Amino acid sequence: MTDPPHIAVIDIGKTNAKLALVDLETLCERAVVTRPNTVLPGPPWPHFDVEGHWAFLLDALGRFQRDHRVDGISVTTHGASAALLDGAGALAAPVLDYEHTGPDTCTEAYDAIRPTFAETGSPRLGMGLNLGAQLFWQFGQDPGLLARTRHVVTYPQYWGHRLTGIASTDVTSLGCHTDLWNPHAQAFSSLVDRLGIRDKIAPARESGDILGPILPGIAAATGLSPATPVVCGIHDSNASLLPHIIARQSPFAVVSSGTWVIVMAVGGDTVSLDPARDTLINVSALGQPVPSARFMGGREYEVIRQGVASEPTGADVGQVLKDEVMLLPAVEPGCGPFRGARMRWAPVEPAVGSGRRDVALAYYLALMTAECLKMTGARGDIVVEGPFARNRQYLQMLETAARRPVTGSDSMTGTSTGAAMLFRRTRAEKLHQAVSTPPGDTAMARYAAKWLNLVNSAT
Repeated sequence: MTDPPHIAVIDIGKTNAKLALVDLETLCERAVVTRPNTVLPGPPWPHFDVEGHWAFLLDALGRFQRDHRVDGISVTTHGASAALLDGAGALAAPVLDYEHTGPDTCTEAYDAIRPTFAETGSPRLGMGLNLGAQLFWQFGQDPGLLARTRHVVTYPQYWGHRLTGIASTDVTSLGCHTDLWNPHAQAFSSLVDRLGIRDKIAPARESGDILGPILPGIAAATGLSPATPVVCGIHDSNASLLPHIIARQSPFAVVSSGTWVIVMAVGGDTVSLDPARDTLINVSALGQPVPSARFMGGREYEVIRQGVASEPTGADVGQVLKDEVMLLPAVEPGCGPFRGARMRWAPVEPAVGSGRRDVALAYYLALMTAECLKMTGARGDIVVEGPFARNRQYLQMLETAARRPVTGSDSMTGTSTGAAMLFRRTRAEKLHQAVSTPPGDTAMARYAAKWLNLVNSAT
């Protein structure tokens, strides 16, 4: 097909739902609109507001078509979510919020059937972060649900199904700690048989496969051409990774920041991943296993700032380094490289809204990222995507701790660019990046070393 110049990207993150219009000639977003991804209460369980998102997306697609033109649609979403579709293509049950603790009530029973880390590269996680645990719990909660379910589709493909009527899954979403995928065999894991969904889980496709054109009703509602193609879709952190896989020589690492900070090492050292420290094997859009590690950095950022913004000054930076003001893990103790550790400030907690608090927070997030890089065997240059790419203190401490170049991407949302590039995977030379941040001085290096020593002495 001819490369379409304007791609509308549906981007459903854990915090916000977005529609971005990406110009494939420049790889820039020409327009972005957002809405909060508010979780609705039960019954039967806390779930995502898919109907609210759908109305928002149809309206935005219509506006993008009128103002710019839409030539194709791509989809990227957070992981750990699936939709269960009935025979009519409607939801057989609401899409469960993966932060619901319901699946924790059947831990022992689920653990008895889940595959090993050696098979799936998927660590055992709490709540519904293992998609297999979600399904196991949902089928137990609603005994008729399994029979009502005709198709199990991963979350990007739920939106693809609404747009095209085609049911599918994609390898990147299946490879996101679901327990449902064997990245070594590039096939479904043994869990699909144990859950009884072998004949229900939709076919696994590459993220860039064209599902088909939009349905006639979508064209009528939005003004888009009935021939508008829709790609299969991609997990969000893998969307951030794709442009770099295409454009860069390995080894390198990509840090995708958002609600989750995902570190992905391409072509790094061979290491033994420790599932107890939130490491895993992701699967790239090209089907390749990618050693990864993660922590809930965006959520931690919001928790510590408490909604109060500040603009750190050079004096704030100097004071934090002089007094060695440190935030120690873990703000979100249920995930990350220091799971179970109790958050604390040393020597004292800076005031909420102060520049010193923001500097210490940025350093904490950078040092957590550096630990994730080390655990995954990452080598080569480091590229930061998402909101943290604009945080100077974060970039400078990360470069200091990792001891190699760090570049912050200037894209408004790296996931949008990557998802749009599913339409054009042979050209990525126009990646937009800011100038690399200079490394810190010896005071920053001493700070990083002391932070790590304090963390290690407490674990």
